[in-house]
Amino acid sequence: MRLTQYTDFSLRVLIYLALRPGQRCRIREISEAYGISNNHLMKVVQRLAAAGFVDSRRGAGGGLQLGRPPAEINLADVVSEMEPDFGMVECMRPDNACVITPACALPPLLARATRAYLDVLRDHTLADLLPNGKVGPLKQLLKIGNEPAVM
Repeated sequence: MRLTQYTDFSLRVLIYLALRPGQRCRIREISEAYGISNNHLMKVVQRLAAAGFVDSRRGAGGGLQLGRPPAEINLADVVSEMEPDFGMVECMRPDNACVITPACALPPLLARATRAYLDVLRDHTLADLLPNGKVGPLKQLLKIGNEPAVM
């Protein structure tokens, strides 16, 4: 299974915000930390905000922060919300045109594998990606200091 870049960026945004608890961050700050497009992140953040994973505010005192504590953000919920579908092969997609679908045993096997994949993610939250006392290397790689985020 392969997640879309959109979901990858979503998880990265959530990790970044979790490393800055109680602070509002700008999209540009996150974009620069990861070296990814500001425009891509704007779309990702809009969806994360609509799903309640991120609190986004405009204007003075605005910016981004997590919409709820990291321990309440389930990874399966994030992935399920951000992925358009889990159609790994044509017969699992809405526009299926595969002629052997009615007699093929592959779709149920892959559907079971997808459920197992999501079950593993369901057992974990964003907090599990930030082990207590071990966030220093993540902050260092993202060039996050202890200074407050710049608005």
